Amino acid sequence: MTAADAAPPAAQPEPDGADGAGTAGGTGSDRERLPGAWQLGLLRGAMEIRLFFRQREQVVFTFAFPIVFLFLFASIFSDTMKNTGTTASQYYVTSMIASGIMSTSFQSLGISIAIERDEKVLRRLRGTPMPPAAYFLGKIWLVLVTGVLETAVLLAFGTTVYGVDLPSTAGRWLTFGWVFVLGITGCALLGIAISSVPRSGRSATSVVVLPFLVLQFISGVYILIDTIPNWMLTVGSFFPLKWLCQGLRSVFLPQAAAALEPAGAWESGRTALVLGAWCLGGLLLCLLTFRWKNRGDA
Repeated sequence: MTAADAAPPAAQPEPDGADGAGTAGGTGSDRERLPGAWQLGLLRGAMEIRLFFRQREQVVFTFAFPIVFLFLFASIFSDTMKNTGTTASQYYVTSMIASGIMSTSFQSLGISIAIERDEKVLRRLRGTPMPPAAYFLGKIWLVLVTGVLETAVLLAFGTTVYGVDLPSTAGRWLTFGWVFVLGITGCALLGIAISSVPRSGRSATSVVVLPFLVLQFISGVYILIDTIPNWMLTVGSFFPLKWLCQGLRSVFLPQAAAALEPAGAWESGRTALVLGAWCLGGLLLCLLTFRWKNRGDA
């Protein structure tokens, strides 16, 4: 929807002798006909999704990248992990799902919003009657759709090729649901917040990808959790990716695999607490840091 589509129709001149009440009433009626934030957010979400799938290179990279990495790591590290009955290949399936969720939320939003700010897209949108919330709702719809699709693709690949079992109980499916929702929400909010850090759209990729890459190494994505130095695990435990990985392992790996965790258990309660805290903390960071214009713009 363009600014011209969303703008209210121009007020017609009042006949001679009409009082100001008629004008005020007409303006109010026009405003009432404007779509609300939820409806505009849904429309923007549909637009964002269409634009995403029109960029074939981006679509291929988004969905193929974690599969390629999963194949590489699962081929290099394919042994059964001691006393767990779980192969390293199955471990990496859950890790890549977590990485994919953060990629489609944190990395995607952090880079795309910074570029849109640099290209003055945000500034133009801010000057339209569209509620600011509609812009963010559109981004959330995009993140949700791409996150669900990437998770489904990786699960299909993992169950078919590496023998990962889908949850067999309602409780595990419920755990998967809240881990996914809290994880993708917290990472998306952090992506919006970090989008204000790059000074230009050209530097956005470097600024966003570097911390994401580091987190993947210290959170148990690329390296088995029981081989990471304790001090790195401690640092990683302050961020959501480590708990997103651990929560997904609790869903798709057997109970015996919990012995690999630093605490020797899945710690579902702590996982929910940390991911929930990052949702609240990420929202606060967005409110404090988000900008519609670059620092140097008038």
